[in-house]
Amino acid sequence: MERIGNAMKRVFNTSDLTARYEQLRNEVMESPGVQQFITDHSDQIDKSVVDKSLGKLYEYTTASHRCDKCPNIDGCVNVMKGFEPRLVLSQGFIDLDYIKCPNKLVDDERRNISSMINSMYMPKDVMEARLNNLDLEHDDSRYIVAEVTAQFFAEIRDEEKLPERGLYIHGPFGTGKSFILGAIANELANLRIRTVVVYLPEFLREMKQSIQDQTLNEKIDFVKKAKVLMLDDFGAESMSAWARDEVIGTILQYRMAEKLPTFFSSNFNYDELQHHLTYTQRGEQEEVKAARIMERIKTVAKPVQLKGKNRRNM
Repeated sequence: MERIGNAMKRVFNTSDLTARYEQLRNEVMESPGVQQFITDHSDQIDKSVVDKSLGKLYEYTTASHRCDKCPNIDGCVNVMKGFEPRLVLSQGFIDLDYIKCPNKLVDDERRNISSMINSMYMPKDVMEARLNNLDLEHDDSRYIVAEVTAQFFAEIRDEEKLPERGLYIHGPFGTGKSFILGAIANELANLRIRTVVVYLPEFLREMKQSIQDQTLNEKIDFVKKAKVLMLDDFGAESMSAWARDEVIGTILQYRMAEKLPTFFSSNFNYDELQHHLTYTQRGEQEEVKAARIMERIKTVAKPVQLKGKNRRNM
């Protein structure tokens, strides 16, 4: 039987293979990264080590480094998406170790930040809002909201702790109150401060259903104990006495006692909200209970008005 080596010689032109091998070796050796690695380990690397490791060196030189060949994670050209090779010595060979690339680090950071926000029933565009995208033109009230928000974050930086009060942002429908809550939540996430953002009308509807599956207390505890809580569209719902006193009242009582900041958005100012809370779905007038809720809101949040046109129609 003919030896494999002899068969290979018959099939391939030896001179061509040698030329291709030398060309490949020259390309590898021209890589600044390879040159630097060999220089740094000159006492351990000789020509034989390079020859035995040529495949790994070629993989290294053709890979994307510092994301120079990749637009993003999805477009990564490397063997392991999101990782770039670095050269290492292993048992007399040059080998590869894969580490996270810059795009991967950015993507992980973004995911980590996103994980700092628990959103319940909130629109996606609201949860992608950023403070630097807040439109301040032709509206003094938006400047005031921006200034009060800046003061909140300044207190976090200066005191190195959360302020005891959030904001009660009130104003007409469509002025961007929810957008501001989402932007603040994202800024808090950048500071690794966990926030729970709740669209209140839908949350209250779920609370009614939670009585049957016995998850009511668990869900209320999750919301009330949030490091920062945001209740969006407060007052939009026709509130029952049970929702006002047993759900909202319980949440706000805990946060007031624990001095946890709470943010609200509402179409009502304080007086209008108190009137709304006074009358239940059954038409009962309960001024004392409404006043009790208002006292808790005023303790955990500062009021700030947002004026302007309905931006949803612009």
